[in-house]
Amino acid sequence: MKQKNFAIGILVLFILLAMSLIVSCGPIFFSPPEITERENQTISIGNVKTNELQATQEIKKFSSVQEIRDFLKNAEIKSRSTGTYYRGGIRGGILKQSVLADVAPQTTVQARSAETSASATEYSKTNIQVEGVDEPDFVKNDDKYIYVISQDNLVIVNAFPADKAEILSKTKLQGRPRNMFVNKDRLAVFADDNEEVYALDQYDFIPRPRQTATTHIFIYDISDRKNPKLVKDYNTNGQYFESRMIDDYVYFIAKDYVYYYNGFVDVPVIKEASKNIIKPDVYYFDNPEDSYTFHTIASFNIFDEKDNINAKSFMMGQSNNLYVSQNNIYITYQKNMPYIYYANHNEERFFDVVVPLLPSDAKDKINEVKNDAHINSNERWDKLSAILEDAYNKMGKNERESLFDKIQQAIDEYETRSEIDRRKTVIQKIKIGNGAIEYVARGEVSGYLLNQFSMDEFNNYFRVATTTEIYRRFGASMYNNVYTLDDKLKIVGKIEAIAPDERIYSTRFIGNRLYMVTFKRVDPLFVVDLSNPEKPEILGKLKIPGFSDYLHPYDENHIIGLGKETESNEWGGISTNGLKLALFDVTDVSNPKQIDKYEIGEAGTDSEALRDHKAFLFDKEKNVLVIPVTEVKEKLYYDSRLGYYRQKYWQGAYVFGVTPKDGFKLKGKITHNEVEEEQNYYYYGSPNAVRRALYMDDVLFTVSAIKVKANDINNIAKELNSIELPYEKAKYYDYYWE
Repeated sequence: MKQKNFAIGILVLFILLAMSLIVSCGPIFFSPPEITERENQTISIGNVKTNELQATQEIKKFSSVQEIRDFLKNAEIKSRSTGTYYRGGIRGGILKQSVLADVAPQTTVQARSAETSASATEYSKTNIQVEGVDEPDFVKNDDKYIYVISQDNLVIVNAFPADKAEILSKTKLQGRPRNMFVNKDRLAVFADDNEEVYALDQYDFIPRPRQTATTHIFIYDISDRKNPKLVKDYNTNGQYFESRMIDDYVYFIAKDYVYYYNGFVDVPVIKEASKNIIKPDVYYFDNPEDSYTFHTIASFNIFDEKDNINAKSFMMGQSNNLYVSQNNIYITYQKNMPYIYYANHNEERFFDVVVPLLPSDAKDKINEVKNDAHINSNERWDKLSAILEDAYNKMGKNERESLFDKIQQAIDEYETRSEIDRRKTVIQKIKIGNGAIEYVARGEVSGYLLNQFSMDEFNNYFRVATTTEIYRRFGASMYNNVYTLDDKLKIVGKIEAIAPDERIYSTRFIGNRLYMVTFKRVDPLFVVDLSNPEKPEILGKLKIPGFSDYLHPYDENHIIGLGKETESNEWGGISTNGLKLALFDVTDVSNPKQIDKYEIGEAGTDSEALRDHKAFLFDKEKNVLVIPVTEVKEKLYYDSRLGYYRQKYWQGAYVFGVTPKDGFKLKGKITHNEVEEEQNYYYYGSPNAVRRALYMDDVLFTVSAIKVKANDINNIAKELNSIELPYEKAKYYDYYWE
């Protein structure tokens, strides 16, 4: 009977422990956790408090390559002790100071000299997030020329006046060009490439080849637009991540998985062509990760003829988002716990959660065994299980079941705290200025970031909006958070658990306000006051069907949203329909309103501007809004000639006027198709798709892979010119269709 009672008791306990372990291993969705609504749409989950675990690790610098080897070897040994094998990588291979203070203008107006009288007096620029911090793109322009990366060519178009527009030059580019900057008579192109490098492993006798990713920065002198001249070829290990240009200084980041194999580690080097010019210092954090990535941050003056390049490399987790102000770079990534953490998790949970709830005599005996350094782990558990057996068999059935209920509740709370601690975003802050690069601080916030617009710097405070997902024994929960951090990235204010069971779809920080859209069945637009960083406050919200993926300021009291319309379906769920433009009035912040909307197409209608803000062109003074559109013209129909279902598509750009008084007014549509409707197989990646729009004076230019088209901005139907780009269509498209 004694053995039977123990077997029942110990089986129940281990079932409880196993169920909790399942929760920590992956998402299993049941009913949502019990949620208590609080002020400002915050929630509490059980008795768990979502307190932050502040990082205490300081930055350190490797003094030699050997130190890097030793660090990685130590991480490798720890990983192998948990049954994981590491190889190559370590694992696998301002407008005025007002509410619009951080919104960048898209228009530049310049006084013309006699020398440049054939240039535009006003022209649009790339839609960027922060004024004074230029972002790269594959299309750039100034007051006369359009610069386009067309496949592997740099094409310069003399675009003004539009009726005489023509291609001035076509320059072949190496590798896989990504984007570029233009600054007066200098142009910098960023490209990815693969190169074969040789490495001599420890105690090997011959260098062995391997393929590695390389980032190139090609700098051209374009004072003669007809004949661009390559003046620099900076290149470094790793894939191109991001870049920004502030005044004449370009900052770029390349990411490279740490290659460590047979005692060899490939450290970052920056070259000019094939000549080594700098080996950046490598910094690290004494904070274990499950894998490491070199983040090489480099800067140079785009006009500097010498190789005065500055660079530092930081070994950290795999980053996914970046925000750059005029003074700082913020790199973010998801916190990854090393394998040793999970290996010790059950043991720590047993001693921290289970043991304190046991009878005092059993607790004392267990702690005595725990502190005995003369027995191994297997012997320790044999003794512990015997103590548990004795304790459970002394209890009656009701007493034992009551204890198991308490243990299970405590384990649930422990696992929820562990989930919150694991599901965090790490923020690394690097100070910049005039080419200088200096590490500042590391911080953590709960949840994950959607994109760069989830972050903002204002008055020396850093603000972020995140979504947290946690998984528990009986379900999963999701909620959203807003944090304000000081200049050392310590959290000083927060609102947690906003909009339960929804996630963030778009955010926009503007001055002392945050506009945030979440979604599950309806689209709540939240207005958050951040004027007191220590006490952020939700001022108001608006619930409407649909959602916005991108928010853009119209003026101090109006916001433009671009997203999708939704409706309830016959199965009780939500169906996504076509594209939706929305205009929000936030004059009364406690009661925001949607004052107009415009819908485009059937379900499946898409726009590149939903994912890339640089595809969005808006100018309030010219009263013009342009978005690229892939429009689904009608629902699925059966084509008896072809023998399958298909839809009709339209590719192009929608051009609107928009004012708070009149809402959205369609001015016209522009397509680069030779025929009105697009073929099915070109729905994604069509070379006819309009991807960017820009203007010079009263000429609107649209850019696709195949052409640049000029239209009268006051009469969109009037086409002024069309310039064919050197696009080579993939042959298999036509072959497949035929």
